[in-house]
Formats: sequence, C-alpha cells, structure tokens
Amino acid sequence: MKRRTLDIMFSVGGLALAGLLVVMGLVLTSNANFAKSYTRDQLAAQKITFKAESALTAEEKEAPCLTKYAGQLLTTGAQAECYANNFIGLHVKTSGGGKTYSELGDVQTGIRNQIKTATAANDPNLATLQKQLTDVTAQRETVFKGETLKGLLLTSYGFSVFGVKGGQAANVAYLVGGLMLLLSLAGLFHAYKTPRSIGFAVPDPIVNGTQRVLVDA
Repeated sequence: MKRRTLDIMFSVGGLALAGLLVVMGLVLTSNANFAKSYTRDQLAAQKITFKAESALTAEEKEAPCLTKYAGQLLTTGAQAECYANNFIGLHVKTSGGGKTYSELGDVQTGIRNQIKTATAANDPNLATLQKQLTDVTAQRETVFKGETLKGLLLTSYGFSVFGVKGGQAANVAYLVGGLMLLLSLAGLFHAYKTPRSIGFAVPDPIVNGTQRVLVDA
C-alpha cells in the first residue's frame, strides 16, 4: 500500500478517535458538574454549620478539619466526610458509651429480661432496672439518629468523589484527544507534502546514460 495512502488512513482514523475522546470528555464533564452541584445543593439544604473555632471542645480540636472548616456552612463532600467522621462520629461514640446501635440493643434485651425476672420475684430493684432501660433506650435512639445522619453525609461524600473522578477522567480524555488531533493533523500535512510520485535516476545501459523512473508514493 502507498505510504501517502497510509498517512491519510491513519490520520482520518486519528481524527475520528480524537472526536470520540472529546465527546467522552464532554459527557464526563457534564456528569462531574452534576455530581458537584447536586451534592452542594443537597448539603446546603440541610443548613448544617460547623461550630465556631472558639466553641470547639479540646477533643474536637484534635480533628484538624473541624478547625479548618470552623464556622462554615457544610456544602461539599470533603466537609461532609469531616463532619460525619470527626463531629457526629465523636458524639455518637460518647453518647452510646462506646457502643453501637446494635450493641445497645443487646443491652436493652438483657435489661428487659432482668425486669421480667424482677417483676415475677417482686424484686425491690425493679424501679432501678426500669430507669436503666429508659436510659439505654434514650441512648440507643440518640445513637440511631447520629449514625443515620453520619451515613447520609458519607453517602453524599461518596457521590462527590465520583464527580471528582469523572472530572479527572474528562481531563485525561481531553489531553489524549488533543494529542491525537495534533498527530492526525501532522499525518495529513505529511501526506499533503508527499508527492504522488517520486522520481529518481537509474543507469540505462541501452542508451549509455540514465533514465528517470517514477514510483508511486
């Protein structure tokens, strides 16, 4: 196959690939922008504000991000991760005495069984056990609410990460597409500059001289 034809074929193929990469980049950019704006709008609607730096406890100040975002409205995925893990997570752990929602449920069950036994035996400690059950139930409800909000915020953070990754992938698509475009244009330019036929002289013993031969490029 002619070199000039190969140049044109590869260049046209490169242009098509460059166009495909640009389209892919536009789609990824659109998705990344949607993820970013959707996360911002949903988080802003919750109207969660980080505590002012002066109001942070010594334990809260141990988390650098709580100091960094102090006093700010929560609107980004990074802020959501910080608030969920370092603020809500801290207070859920404190409220539940280090126990999770599931573990507090086991404690509830144990106290209820004790109450049944105490009721049947007319145990004078029945009132104490009932108060313990009330306290544990309140603890468990607080932990449930905290863990639920924490999970929702971390979900928003995860969604925002997909947006960031989509933006990065779009940049790569644009970069590779631009490179393919330049290479394709260079190939077309080379094909344009290459003559359709190349002439060179060869010895001709018949006429005792040289003869110009044309070869297709």
